[in-house]
Amino acid sequence: MFNEKFINELEKHLISGELEDIFKHSSEERRGEILDYLERIMELGDLADEVATKLIFAHSGLGNIYNSSPHK
Repeated sequence: MFNEKFINELEKHLISGELEDIFKHSSEERRGEILDYLERIMELGDLADEVATKLIFAHSGLGNIYNSSPHK
């Protein structure tokens, strides 16, 4: 289901600055693709945070409050 190698490689590219270097030397079209990709990763991070919160608090009183909140 999950690919640990991919996640580790992505992290390495982000931490090392390699992605920034690639961005600097890319065409405008490729730069747009990179920014779109990073935006998608950020959206997935938000979604992962939401799902993790639900999983952590699913069987607690706080989970019941969270699941009934109109702001979820």
